[in-house]
Amino acid sequence: MGKNDYPRRVKIVDVGPRDGLQNEKSPVPAEVKIGLVHRLQDAGLSEIEVTSYVSPKWVPQMADNHEVMAGIERRPGVRYSVLTPNVKGYEAAVADRPDEIVVFGSASEAFSQKNINCSIAESIERFAPVVEAAHAAGIHVRGAMSCTVGCPYEGEVAPERVGYLAGLMKGIGVQHIGVADTIGVGTPLKVQRAIEATLAHYAVDDISGHFHDTYGQALANTLAALELGVWQFDTSVAGLGGCPYAKGATGNVATEDVVYMLHGMGIETGIDLDRLIDAGAYISGFLGRKPNSRAATALLNRRAG
Repeated sequence: MGKNDYPRRVKIVDVGPRDGLQNEKSPVPAEVKIGLVHRLQDAGLSEIEVTSYVSPKWVPQMADNHEVMAGIERRPGVRYSVLTPNVKGYEAAVADRPDEIVVFGSASEAFSQKNINCSIAESIERFAPVVEAAHAAGIHVRGAMSCTVGCPYEGEVAPERVGYLAGLMKGIGVQHIGVADTIGVGTPLKVQRAIEATLAHYAVDDISGHFHDTYGQALANTLAALELGVWQFDTSVAGLGGCPYAKGATGNVATEDVVYMLHGMGIETGIDLDRLIDAGAYISGFLGRKPNSRAATALLNRRAG
């Protein structure tokens, strides 16, 4: 693929407020989460994953979902999405008027069993009524496929398993699908094979990449996805979100690093990198640590200099 064949514009979904913060041990107050969402939309993000409607027993950090959704000053043209793990979660979410709900499944049977105590097929059956209800309410449905290249329990995941899950998601009416390297073990060719398996069921315009940087491969994997024409990606401001299956490892790729790379390639994002760095510095300051982003670190150092 020549350099002129890359997508001219990329859409980024910042998952920091939800995926990034959910594993934080100490509580992050609702007003701080709301402040983060506001700073992300000020930086030009048009898609933000705000919270999830899971049992507070399992994810205490997201217990303030209603308060956060109610506190956001919504901006026209910004899509606010939430994670709904089941019908009960969907019913709680719908009261807060999300623009999009996210359902999820694993391409690894072992991960599905350990994570949600059921098989892949059973997990999709559980989501069928959620998707149906969302369609009836005019709410967009995005699906997330975890462990598409590797699993902490069964190792490498074959592309056929990814295709199988994508087909099941399509079958219940999921409109957009994310190919996620949940534990960050993927390398470019493996990621391309997972995306190619997904392309058998979804058009490239309905596919996004979600890469973790555990082994430092997330930017290379993003580039590999761009080469196949993928133009939508999930990223997390300041690299929020550890990887619970690899001790001390980084989690989601930092939005700042992806935006820096894309802008350097002449690809538009609609995002103001300086304001994005401010958003990352804001949440990192609250958490008492530096942003987990190479680009943010370099540019903050330059500002300080």
